[in-house]
Amino acid sequence: MKIKLTLTLLLLASVTVVGQNGKKAIDELLDAWHLAASKADFDGYFSKMTDDGVFIGTDATENWQNQEFREFSKPYFDRGRAWSFTAVERNIYLNDTNDLAWFDELLDTQMELCRGSGILKKENGQWKIAHYVLSIAVPNENVAELIQIKKEKDSLIMLGLKRK
Repeated sequence: MKIKLTLTLLLLASVTVVGQNGKKAIDELLDAWHLAASKADFDGYFSKMTDDGVFIGTDATENWQNQEFREFSKPYFDRGRAWSFTAVERNIYLNDTNDLAWFDELLDTQMELCRGSGILKKENGQWKIAHYVLSIAVPNENVAELIQIKKEKDSLIMLGLKRK
C-alpha cells in the first residue's frame, strides 16, 4: 500500500513538473516570437508557427493562413521592423497529455493595449503556434463610440459575407 501511494505521489509530482516546464517553454516561445517580429527576423518568427498555422488580425478581413500571412508580412519584415508586441500578462493552459496548449495575453503594442490568444501544439517535441488571434482591447464604456466608427465598413463586410 505504501509503495502504491508513493508511486502515485511521484507520478503526480512528475506531471506537475512536466506541466510547469511546458508552460515555461511556451512562455519563452511566445516572447521569442514577439521579439522576432520587433527585430524583423522573418525566419525566426515563422519558424515558431506550424506550417498550417493561422493568424487572425484585428481587421475583420484578416484571417491569414500561414502562406498568406507570410506574403502579407514579408514587406514589413523587409523594411527592418515588423511590429512590436510585449506581453504584460499571460495565462497558459495545458491539456492532460501536455501536447496541446491554449493561452491568452495582454500586450503592450503600437496600437496601445491589445489581447492575443491562441493555440499551440507540440510537433516533434517542440511547441509551435497553430492559431493566434489578435484583438484591440476596447473599454466597455467606449464600445458605443467604436460601433459608430466601424459601422459603415462592418455593413459592407456583412453584405459580402451574406452573398457567399
